[in-house]
Amino acid sequence: MGRTTDRPLSDPATRAAVTARLGELYAGRPVLVGPGVLAGFTPVVHWLRELDCPVLVVSTARGAGRVPDAGECVVVEVAPPAATMPTDELRAHDKLVRHLPAEAVAAIEAFDPDRQAVWYTSPFVTTDEPILGRPVTGGRPASFLALEDKMLADGIWAAAGVRSAPYVIEPVDARALAAATARLSGPLGAVWSGDARDGFNGGGNYVRWIRDDRDAAAARAFFLPRCDRVRVMPFLDGVPCSIHGFVLPDGTAAFRPVEIAVLRDPVRREFVYGGLGTFWDPPEGDREQMRDVVRRVGAHLQETEGYRGAFGIDGVLTADGFRPTELNTRMSAGVSTVAQVDLRFFTLLQATLVAGVDPGVRVADLEAMVPLMDARRCGRAVAFGRGATVEGDVSFPVTWDGRAFERADDETGNTLIMADTPTGFFAKLDPCLALAPGARLAEVNVALFAFVDRLLGSDFGALEPAPDLRRVGLTTAP
Repeated sequence: MGRTTDRPLSDPATRAAVTARLGELYAGRPVLVGPGVLAGFTPVVHWLRELDCPVLVVSTARGAGRVPDAGECVVVEVAPPAATMPTDELRAHDKLVRHLPAEAVAAIEAFDPDRQAVWYTSPFVTTDEPILGRPVTGGRPASFLALEDKMLADGIWAAAGVRSAPYVIEPVDARALAAATARLSGPLGAVWSGDARDGFNGGGNYVRWIRDDRDAAAARAFFLPRCDRVRVMPFLDGVPCSIHGFVLPDGTAAFRPVEIAVLRDPVRREFVYGGLGTFWDPPEGDREQMRDVVRRVGAHLQETEGYRGAFGIDGVLTADGFRPTELNTRMSAGVSTVAQVDLRFFTLLQATLVAGVDPGVRVADLEAMVPLMDARRCGRAVAFGRGATVEGDVSFPVTWDGRAFERADDETGNTLIMADTPTGFFAKLDPCLALAPGARLAEVNVALFAFVDRLLGSDFGALEPAPDLRRVGLTTAP
């Protein structure tokens, strides 16, 4: 795929032309989408239909929000395996789509009898082997997925010349973990992270906050049947955040930072994942340090793994600067957040790169879009919960007074959307509040969890945002 223009991708017409060219990967072909939550595939179905693609979606649940319109696609429902946390749901995607029930296979063969279709899947489905005789796109090679094991991350930082926090990797052994924790604990204790022995883990599901023997015993009981090894690090105080980029044929394009609303329950010693946003700004020097980190890691991955496509680095902006903690080798939620400036373009770019096709897009092209990402701030406050049910797909307007949410009778421009999931329920504020640049999404997410507790009787409790230790005095006033 050669370059077709020298005009910057910040120009909408130029980007539309490149997007159309990237769409040639699918244009006119039948596309099998899934498996996953139907509502999550709504934009993809719409884009594919505009490319004249007949579409079939393998749906594991309806999900929260709008689903494809009747007539836009064929929907085949499959029951996902039992799951207790989002990690279990996502781990099941690859096995599920390769062992579909007979009725689902029959529907797919009837939809695409000549086997001309291509799959579009989630990042948790591998692309190395066809599925039902059809090539796989949208996922990633198994070698890329394996790089997300947190036991590998610190070696990658070291090889890329990136400064990181001290750590120790130990077996799930009480004495070894106790000694490592005593050695590395800071004022707020330590953090344990489990390995990927049984597959990918994310969303903080395999991360535990350790301050005393009770915490350690509970964490060890969790890890013992699930992991062989645990990484021990000091608790890093500061703003949880991430930085993202794309590995392209000529190098790595680095984007702007994203705040991760990881909230704290200091009583139960738990981390609670909220949403992500680009309203918050670190100091300029920290921003450039984070972008340098992504370029260094991208260069290392490209040279050693033949890596291509999107990736993200999660970490904490501490009092001493950014410290990375984990690598996400995919079009992660953080990448998708900055990509909201043109999600269709970035989605097709990712699929093209992972398919091994030169997209005709270069580092300078993507970095020309960073000012656009800065100008169009966005974010999404979310809540994943257990112990309560929504009873269907529910949405209604809400008001925000700068401190709390309340249900509204009339449209306010802010809508709370909720639905049940295989592991509990999911709620999101869509769209998110128009916060001022510099504002913290984490503080809005604290209010969302409190509101959901009042609505559903859930038990998130009193959660706290992490402090911004590098920039003091900013507020969340819209």
